[in-house]
Amino acid sequence: MPRQGNSPIKDEELYETLQDEGNSKQKSARIANTAARGGRKAVAKRGGESGNYEDWTVPELKERAKEIGLTGYSKQRKTELIRSLRNS
Repeated sequence: MPRQGNSPIKDEELYETLQDEGNSKQKSARIANTAARGGRKAVAKRGGESGNYEDWTVPELKERAKEIGLTGYSKQRKTELIRSLRNS
């Protein structure tokens, strides 16, 4: 179902597809808007390596969670933090 009104989502079709795949609203919006800006093929080329979260320390994971605006991460264990980061 298309969103109504003055939507901040630039590529509605991609946003809906990502939502149907189970991605969060925030992640879907971020990907859809990036794809609309430079084209879907450009997004794949720009994608980088963030490393394996299992190799990160808990303070590093918490810092990353803070950077991307997650909430409730301060009391999470390492495995929970990793799951939250991957699903954001």
